[in-house]
Amino acid sequence: MSSDTIAKIPAAPDIPERADALRIVPQRRFGQWAAAVVVLALLGLAVNSVLRNKAFQWDVVADYFTSDSVLRGLWLTLWLTAVVMVLGFALGTLLAAFRLSANPVLRAVSWGYVWLFRSIPILVQLLLWFNIGALYPELFGIKTVNLLGPVEVAVIGLTLHEAAYAAEVVRGGILSVDRGQIEAAQALGLSRWRRRRRIVLPQAMRSIVPPAGNMLIGTLKGTSIVSVIAVNDLLFSAQLIYHRTYQVIPLLMVATLWYTVVTSVLGVGQYYVEKHYARGSERAR
Repeated sequence: MSSDTIAKIPAAPDIPERADALRIVPQRRFGQWAAAVVVLALLGLAVNSVLRNKAFQWDVVADYFTSDSVLRGLWLTLWLTAVVMVLGFALGTLLAAFRLSANPVLRAVSWGYVWLFRSIPILVQLLLWFNIGALYPELFGIKTVNLLGPVEVAVIGLTLHEAAYAAEVVRGGILSVDRGQIEAAQALGLSRWRRRRRIVLPQAMRSIVPPAGNMLIGTLKGTSIVSVIAVNDLLFSAQLIYHRTYQVIPLLMVATLWYTVVTSVLGVGQYYVEKHYARGSERAR
């Protein structure tokens, strides 16, 4: 190409050097802001309605919120929740091991247990255990009427119910661990116990903790159902008071507020436990 031809090629236009020429303008999202304003307005109206409604009798709520009978019922609720979760996950872990076993009999027993106790409503289970004396008046020479009180019935019924769900939670967590890592541990000569403790369990907990936390909160609220068999839990304590004073709404609000406080504390604890077991993964961020 000759020099004359090169000279005729037009020069590139000058790129503007002003900073505002390249400024990026954010997209206006008027619909989102309008929806947010509407939601906040409705929320404010709802809160105002609850606080200003004299039927709630907030002064009565304050009087009974820390009363002795309510606190005793709260303590029994917390105790019952802790016992049921510990026993339920202990039995559920055993059932999960049966389900993952190579033995077809153990697998069938575990599957049948989970199927049965997930099929029967928890209220029906509690009533059946409460009336076990009608089916078996005596066991090992002991009258069943005197053997099981309301608290024992609540522990047995809730534990058997929770174990069915805990078994599936634990089984799902174990199956979530990559098989290649277990094979690598076997190649290194690690014993079965060390493989489970150092390889399988830490990684399975990432999948176990979230549903287990939900089960814990669900169990806490589910203990309120034991009030039908006269277990003096938080709800039953509130019922005893409003049957005497006829202040139904304030006492129900006392129970509601305590359930809200405890579930909020458990939710915070679940967050930190999840964060602990998610270390080293993207979910830890």
